[in-house]
Amino acid sequence: MSSRNNFIDEKLYKYILDVSLRDTPVLTRLRQETASMPEAEMQISADQGQFMNLLVKLIGARKIVEVGCFTGYSSTVMAQALPDDGRLVTCDVSEEFTTIARRYWREAGVADKIELRLGDAGESLKDLLRDETGTFDLTFIDADKTHYAAYFDDCLQLLRPGGLMLIDNVVWQGRVAEPTEADDSTVAIRKLNAALKDDGRVDLSLLSIGDGLTLARKR
Repeated sequence: MSSRNNFIDEKLYKYILDVSLRDTPVLTRLRQETASMPEAEMQISADQGQFMNLLVKLIGARKIVEVGCFTGYSSTVMAQALPDDGRLVTCDVSEEFTTIARRYWREAGVADKIELRLGDAGESLKDLLRDETGTFDLTFIDADKTHYAAYFDDCLQLLRPGGLMLIDNVVWQGRVAEPTEADDSTVAIRKLNAALKDDGRVDLSLLSIGDGLTLARKR
């Protein structure tokens, strides 16, 4: 969630984008189309997308799993960073949103790298675990928050040693730090954040970008 950074004011955020964002017409159009939708805040911010693109390149990723596609911004920016023979598997339940994503994958020239698994994400991950455990370089979780813990466990199994997991919305617009916030999504994120701090299976960093982004490297 959040199409902008929640940690800094608008003026400074605009400056950061002005001096660092290397945008493309396709990505601009995708952000603009998504911004007109009631669910627009589900899209990651432009600076987070560029950061994720860089991470794909830094670790030399060839295989990626994404949990939660929405209109395809994150999958597009990550697929752009993959080599020509790279593969990104994205899981989502919405035919409506992923129809938009497919259109932009074609426009961006990355459709051949992306495999959409439409349906329950938990089931899609279990299908991948049957044949591809420990073979993915990077996973990105940005879907229903109440299932974050299950997605984390499955994605950790899918990752190779040294692989990188990204988890979005880990500050949940600040609600995780408010004890009075007790809705199911907030509680689920809060519990996962607490569990990851002492999880010896990963190296960990929580970044103040977008709506909070956790980086967990599988040991």
